[in-house]
Amino acid sequence: MKSLGLAVVIVALLPTLAFGQDRPRTETVPGQTEEEGGYPRHYLGSSLWMLWNFTEDSAEFYQLTYGYHLTRKDVLLVEGTTWKYNEPLGTYGDSEELYPGKVRAFGIGVGYQRFHWKNVYTTVEATSFLQQFYDEDDEKIQKGFQLYCQLIAGYRFEFFEKRLFVEPAYALKYWPVNTNFPASFAEIEEGKPEHKFEPSLNFGVRF
Repeated sequence: MKSLGLAVVIVALLPTLAFGQDRPRTETVPGQTEEEGGYPRHYLGSSLWMLWNFTEDSAEFYQLTYGYHLTRKDVLLVEGTTWKYNEPLGTYGDSEELYPGKVRAFGIGVGYQRFHWKNVYTTVEATSFLQQFYDEDDEKIQKGFQLYCQLIAGYRFEFFEKRLFVEPAYALKYWPVNTNFPASFAEIEEGKPEHKFEPSLNFGVRF
């Protein structure tokens, strides 16, 4: 119920954010327009889904993103992510069977973000995860590697002279490499999808 309530609050706030945006600035640095390169090139961001860490079904999910604007439309990003899960990712949230334990993942990803019309954007990203497998007694049993790829489409809402932004989006997530699963985990994983469509909701501060 807590997760449902939080989701309702976030969805309810999105229209307010959308219609409460600041009007675009033509000058972001004294004496320079955006076209001349005077816009904030760096940003630090994360995911609003970290609010779920305060609920009973927390995945202990944490994310930190650094982005650099090569141009107004082209962004390179580096992202650190960690979380835990106890079921196949392809059926996450709706699995009939859970692992006999859990997986704790630590990843570093790189990506490219391209803005198209206005603030509509797409992002491609690949993250390398070191995965640690734990049994039901919370004992570490072995390690594995996962390559986690994302194709994201979304829209950036900007506020406070474009310094703060929120990015609701939808993503295709695909993990073609998933190595060294314990046999008991692999039995649960067998036959499950290696991709998933999910929403995302990121935010950030430009500087």
